Amino acid sequence: MLVKTFGAAVQGINAILVTIEVNISQGIKFFLVGLPDNAVKESHERIMSALQYNRIPIPRKQVVINMAPADIRKEGAAYDLPLAIGMLAASGVVAADEVEQYVIMGELSLDGTLKPIKGVLPIAILARENGFKGFIVPRENAREAAVVNDLDVFGVDNITDVVDFFNHKKTLEPTIVNTRDEFYAHAATFELDFADVKGQENVKRAIEVAAAGGHNIIMVGPPGAGKSMMAKRIPTILPPLTLHEALETTKIHSVAGKIDSKTSLMAQRPFRNPHHTISDVALVGGGTYPQPGEISLAHNGVLFLDELPEFKRQVLEVMRQPLEDRKICISRAKFAVEYPASFMLVAAMNPCPCGYYNHPNRDCVCSPGMIQKYLSRISGPLLDRIDMHIEIVPVPFDKLSEMASAEPSAVIRERVIAARGIQAARFSNDEGIYCNAQMSSKMLRKYCAVDEAGQQLLKAAMARMNLSARAYDRILKVARTIADLAGSEIVQTEHLAEAINYRNLDKEGWAG
Repeated sequence: MLVKTFGAAVQGINAILVTIEVNISQGIKFFLVGLPDNAVKESHERIMSALQYNRIPIPRKQVVINMAPADIRKEGAAYDLPLAIGMLAASGVVAADEVEQYVIMGELSLDGTLKPIKGVLPIAILARENGFKGFIVPRENAREAAVVNDLDVFGVDNITDVVDFFNHKKTLEPTIVNTRDEFYAHAATFELDFADVKGQENVKRAIEVAAAGGHNIIMVGPPGAGKSMMAKRIPTILPPLTLHEALETTKIHSVAGKIDSKTSLMAQRPFRNPHHTISDVALVGGGTYPQPGEISLAHNGVLFLDELPEFKRQVLEVMRQPLEDRKICISRAKFAVEYPASFMLVAAMNPCPCGYYNHPNRDCVCSPGMIQKYLSRISGPLLDRIDMHIEIVPVPFDKLSEMASAEPSAVIRERVIAARGIQAARFSNDEGIYCNAQMSSKMLRKYCAVDEAGQQLLKAAMARMNLSARAYDRILKVARTIADLAGSEIVQTEHLAEAINYRNLDKEGWAG
């Protein structure tokens, strides 16, 4: 008897339908074809143990299983459940009349319990697009899949639940998630707040500008100046995710297996903080079987690189193209996958190996050569792609000892949201552009026109600081954001002056 069940393979952040054809005939052998990897081939032992443990009749004939399309590699243990149900339906143990109406995915334990799997959200979207009646998944994945409407999602604990469901001996209750209510309930709940940051008003102003325009920013200062503390609070002032952004972000984290059983739709912008020992593959994504890297996991959020010069140079250089294109393409001999990577880069570093160059109270023990060698670990092309460079000095005691709290994140966030609203209206006719940092050179000429006084100021800054053409564009983008925060339709000279001040750590001036 020939029976079909349906699963899915995940490529990039999208899923591809996999048809599992099971044929049982005279004989005693077991064949599994269709380009399965070792984990899929080993499913036979898990399935047999699960069936035996739960006293479900095991097929005693020849079983041939084909996983189509045969030219796409099938990976992981998530096919255990659809393979098992296909075998049972083909042997008559499970009624086959409704099996083809469901997408089934799940990893089996030896006792038949189901373990959570990766990539459930894109598979659920695929199931709805292809008109399936429902989606059967391990219970831990049910809330994540239930984000997709117009699809019945059934979370199950054991293979016996699925067998009884198809044999009409048990009714499964679909998992229902009120996506909008849960999303908006958690969108503005943060543990951290800028009210905890004493002093550093000029740095907080720069961070506000960066958040308002989606600009990349690097903070340079001695240990204990508050670089990491402020960076970790940046998500609290960014605009809330839209439902579209939340769905896209959740898909990436679902593919990477970063969604827990209590999460349905990610409501807050991601904040990724990889250690400086990270490899280039872990940062940008890839591997033998490509997975999203940290830059994709930070999509629509913040990628924080602390102690930037300590990262391997090769790791930093691979970020050049994603910073420009806001996506990363992983190419292999037989296929290529593309991951989105539109993130806000926030970097922090010490000014020298000892950390006290330009410190107001402590002497630096590094020689000029050591300082220059330390700073040169960050290449000019990468530094050019960072819009804003901020120098931080330690907070004096009188500021630290103040009892009054600083401006809270909620107040700053309102100003950022207002500026982003101006940008959304400006770019309403430009597809894929949502903030000033994403403007092209052509758009700069249209939206960032400056008067004669502004041109002279820019010319002097270019000559004095030896800035590149890319740095010139970055200054205009930052100035446009400052004008938006001020509610100005045109970029004025004072906006340009502030934007130029945020480039004061360009390479030529770092070591004095």
